[in-house]
This record gives sequence, structure tokens and C-alpha cells, in this order.
Amino acid sequence: MSDHPTDFTGSVADAITAGIRERLPDAVVEVAGSGGHYRIIVTSAWFGGRSLLEQQRQVLASIKHLINGERAPVHAVDSLETRTP
Repeated sequence: MSDHPTDFTGSVADAITAGIRERLPDAVVEVAGSGGHYRIIVTSAWFGGRSLLEQQRQVLASIKHLINGERAPVHAVDSLETRTP
């Protein structure tokens, strides 16, 4: 993994979790990674009956504020897994 320059302060993993839980309050979120590259696993009942594309769009939309911009703390989501309970 590379070192990704950012002006973000605090825990990126906590910020990712908070962003996802804001849209999916029942979500269980697991985040791993550093240097701008993260792996995310999200378990939520909201995913039931929805396509994989819908599920991933929902998660990525919830953290877009951490991805967009030149010095955003998240450079890449290397792995995104969605699950239903």
C-alpha cells in the first residue's frame, strides 16, 4: 500500500463507519486498511432483495465525502463486501 497525502485528522476507519451508519443505521461495519486504501465489509438488512450494484452504490454514496477531492483520506476502496444478516 502507498502513503496517500491527506489533510484529514482523526480515524479514517471511524469516519467510514460513521458515514455508512448514517445511511444504514442497522449496519455492522468492518473497515481495514491504511495509506488511503481500505477494505470494507457491511452487513445490513437493507441489502435484502437489492442488487449487488444497488448495495455497493449505497455504501459508496455514504462515504463519498471521504473519497472526493484531491487530498481526500480514502484513495481507493480495494474491496467492498455487502452481506445480509
